[in-house]
Amino acid sequence: MKTAAARTLAALAVSTALFGATAAEAHRQWMLPSSTVLSGQSSWVTVDAAVSNDLFYFEHQPVRLGNVKAWAPDGSEVALQNASTGRYRSTFDVELTKQGTYKITNAGGGIFGSYKENGEEKRLPRGASAADIDKLIPAGATDVKLSESWSRNEVFVTLGAPTETVLKPSGKGLELVPVTHPNDLVSGEAATFQFVIDGKPAAEIEVEVVPGGIRYRDQLGQMDLKTDAEGKVTITWPNPGLYWVSAEASDRNVSVKGADQRRLGYVSTLEVLAP
Repeated sequence: MKTAAARTLAALAVSTALFGATAAEAHRQWMLPSSTVLSGQSSWVTVDAAVSNDLFYFEHQPVRLGNVKAWAPDGSEVALQNASTGRYRSTFDVELTKQGTYKITNAGGGIFGSYKENGEEKRLPRGASAADIDKLIPAGATDVKLSESWSRNEVFVTLGAPTETVLKPSGKGLELVPVTHPNDLVSGEAATFQFVIDGKPAAEIEVEVVPGGIRYRDQLGQMDLKTDAEGKVTITWPNPGLYWVSAEASDRNVSVKGADQRRLGYVSTLEVLAP
């Protein structure tokens, strides 16, 4: 049986969605809807949101809900209901009253880096924002190194027939543009997605796909893929179940004064059904 230490090492072997984390703190961030495909005139989904080593198992810390938003099939915002944050996870409900595909996102950015004060290297606190830079870096600091980050975590839920309005990218950061609808995934069939950065194809970036249930198997089962020149990647799902999809990229298109790098991340949880 896989030990807790082995699971931690397996998790450290894959990239993390939490920018700025040290190796010892590397974990996966995820959201998990109670259902991804529903029928009827209306329905509800409950969404869990956490950061953990073992996918979809609550054992580290909750995802904070400050930046989480839900979007109806017509593009209007839907209120989160019954939201709460506990020791290991956050949870909230979304009422589905319109037919079509909903998108639930947790997107945001920050700044991280380091500087030296009197010869001692210090790091910016996690969660620092660009507006805090002047307060966080003391006058006289040297060797200031700043990086900008922007990450997106999103899931999709469909009531009735799938629609595509909410699948359009915002044009900011690293995003997934489904060629195959994210609520129409079947085991044994290939699905194609396009990754874009600020709306343009994200060519030659690495994509990781990890099936859930890591806690109960010895092998991670990770698929390491790479986008083509158009930013597209094709995934053939080996089995039904939940999959964690992650991609990262970096460039120098910074908007924060003093930063010399922008790091971008994308995470989604997708459900693959049996044929």
